[in-house]
Amino acid sequence: MARHLVTSALPYINGIKHLGNMVGSMLPADVYSRYLRQRGHDVLYICATDEHGTPAELAAKEAGLSVAEFCAQAHDAQKAVYDGFQLAFDHFGRSSSQQNVELTQHFARQLHKNGFIEERAIRQVYSSFDGRFLPDRYVEGTCPNCGYDKARGDQCENCTRVLDPTDLLNPRSAISGSTELEVRETKHLFLLQSKLQHEVDAWVTRHEEQWPQLSSSIARKWLTEGLHDRAITRDLDWGVPVPADTWPELAAEGKVFYVWFDAPIEYIGGTKEWSDAAQDGETREWKSWWYEVDDTVRYTQFMAKDNVPFHTVMFPATELGVREPWKKVDVVKGFNWLTYYGGKFSTSQKRGVFTDAALELLPADYWRYFLIANAPESDDSSFTWEHFAATVNKDLADTLGNFVNRVLSFSHKRFGNHVPAGNAAGEAEARLGEEIAQLLAEYEEHMEALQYRKAASALRALWSAGNSYLEEKAPWLEIKTDPEGAALTLRTAMNLIHLYAVVSEPIIPSSAAAMRGAFTLESDDATWVTAEQAKSLEAIPAGTAFTVPPVLFAKLLEEDLESYRARFGTA
Repeated sequence: MARHLVTSALPYINGIKHLGNMVGSMLPADVYSRYLRQRGHDVLYICATDEHGTPAELAAKEAGLSVAEFCAQAHDAQKAVYDGFQLAFDHFGRSSSQQNVELTQHFARQLHKNGFIEERAIRQVYSSFDGRFLPDRYVEGTCPNCGYDKARGDQCENCTRVLDPTDLLNPRSAISGSTELEVRETKHLFLLQSKLQHEVDAWVTRHEEQWPQLSSSIARKWLTEGLHDRAITRDLDWGVPVPADTWPELAAEGKVFYVWFDAPIEYIGGTKEWSDAAQDGETREWKSWWYEVDDTVRYTQFMAKDNVPFHTVMFPATELGVREPWKKVDVVKGFNWLTYYGGKFSTSQKRGVFTDAALELLPADYWRYFLIANAPESDDSSFTWEHFAATVNKDLADTLGNFVNRVLSFSHKRFGNHVPAGNAAGEAEARLGEEIAQLLAEYEEHMEALQYRKAASALRALWSAGNSYLEEKAPWLEIKTDPEGAALTLRTAMNLIHLYAVVSEPIIPSSAAAMRGAFTLESDDATWVTAEQAKSLEAIPAGTAFTVPPVLFAKLLEEDLESYRARFGTA
């Protein structure tokens, strides 16, 4: 089987993330990783907290902590939430790790050696009130492109345009709010992306057919506009230090690398963290996933559209410039935005449902299913409590949960706590098996293609097929005249429950485990279901003991929605 490397955009360290962040990166990466593992592939899923840059310093200051203390606590808090969502990372690292420091400095030295980094004197915003140069995110103001009045000096959150601090209108210090700003000369390192334009263009041309249109169109837009040389150092106290053996003057001034230079390298750094964390007797080779592996590893990245340029253009330029055979991404799965009642989810403005609050309200599977079924793939999608409740009630509670409950409850009531035998499978079961095999093939096709809405729709169709079969056979009537026929119907339906447990696991893992755990099998090591197994529906033999699990999904009532709207608002 193939080896699959999977990464998702690194969640920034300053606070718990919202649902839009979850569906735009980590959750779809987790679903894909789980699916690949179930199909027998060798998978490594790496993620980490992105811990450098201005927001980390500002958040630490607000919390009254050192940046190191703040980041350590925030990393643990984020990891706890992701555990709650059952994100099955192989390793969830930290971009402040020593492994990433060493790799970032190595990349910088190699780029310098190859003529792709140079030192330049630039004019930078200086705050006389704060007594320091202000890195880009320390400057706020009005975006000259869209007029948004809370744009940062590196990028406008509203229109996503990349900016320099000097582009902003009415600039002010993000530290003090002072408008006493001036521009002074200082020195920084620049990555000469302009010299790598043609190589990046050629690389994108070779790979973009495998990408969603969103990813390829964003990459093409940047390439058409032309790659510009970009400053990759900042005046901060927290970050990967510029190595003194290569740039002694800048190192003495305390320059650190820009967060967008070191953060993508953390995908490699995080893999080395994973390798270094191996237990005694366990072998983990981090380079076997990253170095000279173009023909043996398939690498898929997941991220929202505002991160796509950095991973389709900027980081590939870095990798090309080091002139070493590091693995480059094969597929960039880009997502549009999930909005909250039509407005942007926003960490900085605390608008929308955040992941920790979501888990306080309902189990993770409710959120996992809704987000995947409404993934913002071809365009933005909107979260509303009304839509969320309708999806949960119809798909999870009525279609899947009700099927499981009524099959197991009715069988337990009429035949006891063992799967009944009944008649041999007949024409209705043969038709059902063919339908299930076809729907399963569609589900697999969409999962392979990273088409999440379509995959969820195919899974929903699998669940609906069971309900249609049950309505057709009507065992509650059948038992009155043909008990053996009713036993066959229930045995077949129980096999469907087990099949649902196996194939639903990538999206709703807790519920899948509950369904599978209802049956007491001597051995239940099924990782997937073949077409022939789907047609035969014989994984759960007659005589197997079972229990009726608690209700899988509770329906959401209007009073629930009223309390949610009151707490979170609708705008």
